[in-house]
Amino acid sequence: MNTSTPNGVPSTGVRRGLVLGAGGVLGAAWMIGALHAVSEAYGWDPREADALVGTSAGAVLAGLLGSGVGVSSLVNHQRGVLAPGDPQIDFDEERASGGILPPRPQLRLGSAALLAHAVRNPRKMPPLAFLSGFAPRGRGQLDALGELIRRANPDNDWATNAATWIVTMDYDSGRRVAFGRPGSPPATLDEAVMASCAIPGWYAPVVIDGRRYVDGGTCSPTSLDLLDGLGLDEVVVLAPMVSFDYDDPATLVGRVERRFRRSMTKRVLHEAGKVRRHATTVTILGPGAEDLAAIGVNLMDHRRRRQVFETSLRTSAAALANGASTLPAA
Repeated sequence: MNTSTPNGVPSTGVRRGLVLGAGGVLGAAWMIGALHAVSEAYGWDPREADALVGTSAGAVLAGLLGSGVGVSSLVNHQRGVLAPGDPQIDFDEERASGGILPPRPQLRLGSAALLAHAVRNPRKMPPLAFLSGFAPRGRGQLDALGELIRRANPDNDWATNAATWIVTMDYDSGRRVAFGRPGSPPATLDEAVMASCAIPGWYAPVVIDGRRYVDGGTCSPTSLDLLDGLGLDEVVVLAPMVSFDYDDPATLVGRVERRFRRSMTKRVLHEAGKVRRHATTVTILGPGAEDLAAIGVNLMDHRRRRQVFETSLRTSAAALANGASTLPAA
């Protein structure tokens, strides 16, 4: 585990943003462990974030936190415990994700319009967003996920924390869309979260007001840069796709995944630089070598969920306590 964190506990009144990144079923489990560590170390309730940005797996957690579900309830759910006062967030990761491998996709190009747009504007689209256009059309459905968000937030179209932003990609234009952000198209919270989790080739795109949206992780693993210039004192980033301390996997697939992870880490550090230039301190937590060993190479392998969660509780707390490195305001 490696962390970039400010020295000491921030004082009361600090304007703090929280960014929750992409990372599948295991990334969500890792982030819940890290959320508990952050909450304990800072004496802070993440539901009170002045800006709450979620992408893919992080969108699910942002949607729940933004709807008032506390960290303790998320921790209890990971352990299969329903404590007095916990909301009903029963959620079967295996049923909701469709298993550890995607259903057989349709033999049709995911988005010809996206590819055409990329050809016309080759420098404006992240490589992963461009490649997502080649993915076959996924068949997986995210209805169970939408139902989870609706149960957590039954009386409102959007999160009770209005500063909740859910990041997606318009699958025909390649444009990054953060639902909930001022100026973005309207959507309900459950629609936005499902769209942010719609991995190209795995799940069918989610249609909102006639447009198709897919996983926001195709644009960025965190979209941390959306908080550039908001006047926050500090931003805490939990990024399952970012690592500063690596294991040494024996398989070719594992080595390829770690190489991809390094490129994602570089991108997030670049985004952090944009935020820091406006007098904002950035704290970044990502899985370290021990976490990576627990995660393996398939972030959708729900069978490892409990192990990943319990490991993160310990390693995230240790990383925050050590405070080994900082990304202070530039």
